[in-house]
Amino acid sequence: MPTTPYLLLLALVAAERIAELVTARRNAVRSLARGAREYGRGHYPAMVALHAALLVGCALEAPYRPFLPVLGWTALGLAVAAQGLRWWCVATLGPRWNTRVLVVPGLALVTGGPYRWLRHPNYVAVVAEGLALPLVHSAWLTATAFTLLNALLLRVRISCEDRALAICGGAGRPAAPDAAGGSGIARASGFPGVAP
Repeated sequence: MPTTPYLLLLALVAAERIAELVTARRNAVRSLARGAREYGRGHYPAMVALHAALLVGCALEAPYRPFLPVLGWTALGLAVAAQGLRWWCVATLGPRWNTRVLVVPGLALVTGGPYRWLRHPNYVAVVAEGLALPLVHSAWLTATAFTLLNALLLRVRISCEDRALAICGGAGRPAAPDAAGGSGIARASGFPGVAP
């Protein structure tokens, strides 16, 4: 995959992120109208910046890296699978999905779809994509930097979601959330700008 098709792939991912933002914004308006309380505003700008930096880093590093077919096609398959998992999360949560951590009092914890097997399936998608998307074109510096910084940010994000759940009724039982991320409340996409 020469550089030009790779840049087109990055443009498609950016367009997908815009679709996420539109969906998240619409869902946030609904949740806030239902009395949602937002948690984790402080880390949101860092998340947006990190996810935007992923796409920029890929675009800047790719021209200096070769396309290695075995690595590139495998990474592309993983990136596509990550998108599938992300949109499965969005579909499962429906109007409760968001990129911010919004808790609507009285809503039960979501336990269907990918949340049946994983506490934070959307973040599994984010981790997979953050590693795979750069490696489609051997952008290993971007993959490494994003993976390390994202690990630090996800610790903050997941801790924020767990605290929000605990405040709203307990992390282990159906509570009242509408959040943007992991454990089944209303979760997020993990993209910068759509920000969880």
